[in-house]
Amino acid sequence: MNGLALTTYTTISPLLFGAARMISPLFRRLHTFTSLRNNLFEELEATVRSTAKSSFRLWVHAASVGEFEQARPVIAAMQEKHPDITIFVSFLSDSGYNARKNFAGAAAVFYLPTDTPANAKRLVSLLEPDMLMLMRYDFWPNHLLAAKRSGAHLILAAAVLLENSQYFNPLLKGFYRDLFSLFDHIYTISSKDTHAFRDRFGCLQAETAGDTRFDQVFLRSRNSGKVAHLKPLYENRTVLIAGSIWQMDETLLLGAWQRLENRPSLILVPHQVNPENMERLCRSLGERNIPFARVSALERSFDPKQQVLVIDETGYLAELYSIGSIAYVGGGFGVNVHNTLEPAVYGIPVLFGPRHHNSPEAEELVAKGGAAVVGDEASLLAALNLFMTNPAARAAAGAAAGAFVKERTGATAVISRCIEHYLAAAEPA
Repeated sequence: MNGLALTTYTTISPLLFGAARMISPLFRRLHTFTSLRNNLFEELEATVRSTAKSSFRLWVHAASVGEFEQARPVIAAMQEKHPDITIFVSFLSDSGYNARKNFAGAAAVFYLPTDTPANAKRLVSLLEPDMLMLMRYDFWPNHLLAAKRSGAHLILAAAVLLENSQYFNPLLKGFYRDLFSLFDHIYTISSKDTHAFRDRFGCLQAETAGDTRFDQVFLRSRNSGKVAHLKPLYENRTVLIAGSIWQMDETLLLGAWQRLENRPSLILVPHQVNPENMERLCRSLGERNIPFARVSALERSFDPKQQVLVIDETGYLAELYSIGSIAYVGGGFGVNVHNTLEPAVYGIPVLFGPRHHNSPEAEELVAKGGAAVVGDEASLLAALNLFMTNPAARAAAGAAAGAFVKERTGATAVISRCIEHYLAAAEPA
């Protein structure tokens, strides 16, 4: 045990989770969390027991799908060099699990059991991991301790320490100092984070690797099969891709777009493609007298000069940016802007709303000249008008965005080398 705080947690955690299960029927999210873990071990055991024990076993834990996407390039790199490696993937959230439960690169994908000493010990004895790679955050002490005691090596990857986060709370700082000390290696996304781990938590094992999301978007940018049938329609045209948009984004964007003298072809990708939202969006387009077509019912008569394309199916967005000239990324008028790296990797300028401060890469994109923040319809209109009337300005901003992503790739290689070191040591002489 690494300290009083962890000792206290491991002592009371069975009581906490027991109480949570008792009251879970009263709270929908809590009930979902507990019920999804019923029969977890029985279902997992049948899968894991059939996995070859001779191979190196890497357990990857992610809170949800976003953190898992940060792990994917590392998983791909390891499997390319070591096809016999065994990968286990655990999720905390039901959304993450449901999105990636069929991930072909894993021997098993499962929910992380509730964090009690008994559950953790049972899971680790079942998986027999040689290494646990935890992505970004979601620290569950009993599972980390059980893995450590089993002899597994622990890696924290894509680590960040945001200012004003709970890690720096005076009452919790000692707890997290003990927790972070369990990791053999901590790979941060920036030198600022590395210094915070070292100076404020005494983690001398912290080093800067970068963010694997840059590697992931770079890898994904090589794929364009999903939009191959759309590319010819937009050839030699200026195209505005509006990705992950919410109603507020939609209102400002359509208002600005209609006021442009020289309009780009427009492709709308709502953040939610459920029937209710799609019906509302199509009704809004009709009220504005904007001709449109749904991608799910695209006809040969579709004309991108005259019609807006509405994406009413999932799986398009990342590749759609490959045919774009300008990107608008939604979410910046809500909780936080969505993924700005996906369009930037294609070397096109990126626009988004003012709420982007929880996204360091969005702020850096703005600083590098690859993106611009818009606060209302007027500023959005001005930005679009600039990029439509000044191709040189559009190209310069796009080049800055593309360079921003390319210059920050490489985190995967750093983390993979660490895993390979332990893998080589585990191989029989």
